[in-house]
Amino acid sequence: MSDKAKQQHNNILLAIAGFSAVVIIVALIGFLALGRDPEVIQGQMEVEEYRVSGKVPGRILELRVKEGDMVKAGDTLAIIEAPEVQAKMSQAQSAVNAASAMEQMARNGARKEQIQAARQLLEQAKAGLEIAEKSYNRMKILYEEEVVSAQKFDEAQAMYKSAQAQVKAAQSQYEMALNGARAEERQAASATVGQARGAVQEVTSYIRETVQVAQMAGEVTDVYPKVGELVGTGTPIMSIAMMDDQWATFNIREDQLKNVKVGQEITVQVPALDKEVKMKVTSMKDKGSFAVWKATKASGQYDQKTFEVKARPAEAINDVRPGMSVILKK
Repeated sequence: MSDKAKQQHNNILLAIAGFSAVVIIVALIGFLALGRDPEVIQGQMEVEEYRVSGKVPGRILELRVKEGDMVKAGDTLAIIEAPEVQAKMSQAQSAVNAASAMEQMARNGARKEQIQAARQLLEQAKAGLEIAEKSYNRMKILYEEEVVSAQKFDEAQAMYKSAQAQVKAAQSQYEMALNGARAEERQAASATVGQARGAVQEVTSYIRETVQVAQMAGEVTDVYPKVGELVGTGTPIMSIAMMDDQWATFNIREDQLKNVKVGQEITVQVPALDKEVKMKVTSMKDKGSFAVWKATKASGQYDQKTFEVKARPAEAINDVRPGMSVILKK
């Protein structure tokens, strides 16, 4: 081989070696740079929500709020038109009136005319008893003197006893008219009034449900029906987010939980607000076998499961929205 060929061969080897060295150096730099990057765990902000729904079916008559409005506890949100409930109120009130009249009649007792009639019947029965008693005494004397037969005497005696029974019955009727209804009857009438009034209270509670009010302060996030649409019992009308009840949720693999403990204070970044906030880890639970997990058995290690970690801010974060990303750097 000539000197010129050897020189070319050496140049080629040097070029290959140089290229290889550059590739190795770049790979090392990239590996070292990637190895120094902090591991980022991303979660999202969440807030507590409650749904507004009614106990009575009806038609949406008016919506007082719209999505994005802030409401306070007691604010009117929607009005439901329910004519059936108004009809039930009329029925319940009529039942109360009828029961009250029966109770009043039981307490007042018999009318004056009924008492007068009972007294007259008693007087009539007493007069009949007086005549029957005289007839019986006469027949007894005649019977003892053997002037009348035993049958005549027995008839007079039976009439006398019948007259006595009529007086007792008339006396009872007269006393009943004076005393009025029995205590049990008055109690039954009072119980009927209470039952009817309970029905009125029940319908009144349904009427209150036709006006939906906010139970707690928050922001209206969703309004489901439109004005004029029908809603059933328990059908959600709107959702309200309680912006003061905030927390962040992270899904973290168990190999990343070394420095995350319940009760620990952590620092997270909210990119949308470009600020860092302090939070306290409040709960940690297994996402379950259905959640995403990382299989490592092929390399002789173990399966890494995912845990749901919740953290609440030390103080309310202004302008935070549900679904905003939060970053936890380790």
